[in-house]
Amino acid sequence: MLKVASWNVNSLNVRLPHVLAWCDTARPDILALQETKLTDDRFPVDALLEAGYHSVYSGQKTYNGVAILSREPAIDSVTDIDGLDDPQRRILAATIGDARIINLYVVNGSEVGSEKYAYKLHWLEQVSRFVAGEMQKFDKVIVLGDFNIAPEDRDVHDPEAWHERILCSTPEREALQKILSFGLSDTFRLFEQEERTWSWWDYRMAAFRRNLGLRIDLVLASKVLADNCTAAYIDKEPRRQERPSDHAPVIAEFH
Repeated sequence: MLKVASWNVNSLNVRLPHVLAWCDTARPDILALQETKLTDDRFPVDALLEAGYHSVYSGQKTYNGVAILSREPAIDSVTDIDGLDDPQRRILAATIGDARIINLYVVNGSEVGSEKYAYKLHWLEQVSRFVAGEMQKFDKVIVLGDFNIAPEDRDVHDPEAWHERILCSTPEREALQKILSFGLSDTFRLFEQEERTWSWWDYRMAAFRRNLGLRIDLVLASKVLADNCTAAYIDKEPRRQERPSDHAPVIAEFH
């Protein structure tokens, strides 16, 4: 069995105890992290190795940052792709076993029509080309992370309020659909799911308590993996802890 998870931890320095505790109980084989917010020299390699996880990572001070933790060492890691000359650390691909893992922290985009929004769409276009290339090289591909896109209205607590706003605009959703069109499946939607299930809740307005959230953290799997996916779910428990990330881990299991 292969258990793969993604979690935007919103500062690994703050959330390391949460990550270690969650790994101890959930025991994922692979955990992709976003918003580590650490320079590489400060990455907690030893603490994670002691917990049984190898690490590959690409970080920067204060913002962004991605990492992949795995039971077996990762090889052939990539942090920069053609078409993107970007100092922001948002992309990390690596091979673990016979699977290619692509961890993404997608640009937020600020607001529809802004320069950051235009950059988000450009970024997604370049990433989609990269994903298409990786899909040609590997049968087993998992693209996961914080996509900063709610795929459909049912992934939004109030679709009317969010209509054509950032995270929910048609061009963003079309960019995500293009990535899916290469032969990837949104593992969460392979199964019947409880309605109003989200992966992110704003820190403000008691959003978590009121369950006002969005599902923007995804695990996408190529056909050979999707055909053997046995479960996909979101673990809200870490969001209940003190000083939590505003995101919850999302998980997919394969046999």
